[in-house]
Amino acid sequence: MGVAIRTAGGDDRELVVRLLDEAFQDDPVSSWVFPGAEYRRATHHRLMAAFTGATLADGRVDLVEDGSACALWMSVPAGDPGHGGADGGDDEFAALRHAVDPDNERVEMIGRLTAGIHPQGRAHEYLWMIGVAPGRQGEGLGTALIGSVLDRCDREGRAAYLEASSERSVRLYRRLGFELTGEPLRLPGGPLMYPMWREPRAAGAQA
Repeated sequence: MGVAIRTAGGDDRELVVRLLDEAFQDDPVSSWVFPGAEYRRATHHRLMAAFTGATLADGRVDLVEDGSACALWMSVPAGDPGHGGADGGDDEFAALRHAVDPDNERVEMIGRLTAGIHPQGRAHEYLWMIGVAPGRQGEGLGTALIGSVLDRCDREGRAAYLEASSERSVRLYRRLGFELTGEPLRLPGGPLMYPMWREPRAAGAQA
């Protein structure tokens, strides 16, 4: 059976924030940004709200019709680092920190560090985040969400990029055609993030 996917709008904002908050509570990167389960439960949703708002404004949120999974995408022009700008972007990252959790420097740091490794020079689709409800993981919803965009990338000859937050995610994205690019990013005192790039596939290429 196919998975019904639609583009989320402003009315879906709280649903998307709640979904991302639940999906990333145990994620290694989220656990590094907000160490401690109680602290994370109280604060993490504010970062997810900021990411959702930015994507609804400047990108696209794909949502499984029943609200069980979502993907945040940005279309990045050639020359744009895709994270707010490597030059002069610190003000944006500082503003994010002050809006989300002013005393937590890691909120700002995660933006600066990922911006520093984001490829430049080619237009691409950037998968910022993908979240699946904890009770629905393993059903292929994430693959369906990503696949719908990758099919379009293949038709249009457009590359795609993401940062995987675990080795398990790396294995999943490899199956979808992504390959590691450059060295992993080690968050200070924390986990690795794995930048991955996908070249568009020629028509008729095997998955």
